[in-house]
Amino acid sequence: MQASRKADAHKVSGQVGERLRTYRKATNLSIRALAEKSGLSVNTLSLIENGKTSPSVSTLHQLAQSLNIPIASFFEEEQPQKRVVYQRAGERQQIVFSHGHMEKLGEGMPRLGSEPFIIKLESSANSGNDPIVYAGRQFIYCLEGHITYMVNGDLYPLAPGDSLIFDAFIPHRWQNTAATNSRALLVLCPIESADKPPERFFMP
Repeated sequence: MQASRKADAHKVSGQVGERLRTYRKATNLSIRALAEKSGLSVNTLSLIENGKTSPSVSTLHQLAQSLNIPIASFFEEEQPQKRVVYQRAGERQQIVFSHGHMEKLGEGMPRLGSEPFIIKLESSANSGNDPIVYAGRQFIYCLEGHITYMVNGDLYPLAPGDSLIFDAFIPHRWQNTAATNSRALLVLCPIESADKPPERFFMP
């Protein structure tokens, strides 16, 4: 099981890396330029593009924001757009990370301002030391376990049934504070550049 998970993570890492390179070149950005724009290091971007590391959810947030694309663009295959999306439990594509996975709930649906996911986080999984900031809003509804968000320095512990919604340009971080896996419904709601708050709000 563990070997299968590692193989899946490696496969996804390669796919994400290839698409990152494609989107970066499509916007005429060098690796150094994207590094400056996203706040990530040149070495990190190089490792991702070459499939040598699996980016975290927060890293994908930063890259998607910098390239002005939905986070799901790193994983979706080209397919006809749908007007109705029906998915049975267990049949959704899993986006595997080093400390959990995501399941896209609206695969094939045209982007209409929100992206819903089910996320599963392993014990002690977290978003990293650096706060996350991007234009839009984030909604999280805890299904299992315990997840703690820190938004602008304030702590918001989420137990099953608890929810949180906030403007994502406010610096924030998260951590699975349960001793076991945690699951949650995550909805990312990006906004158009014209609605972005002043640039100072993007600074941690």
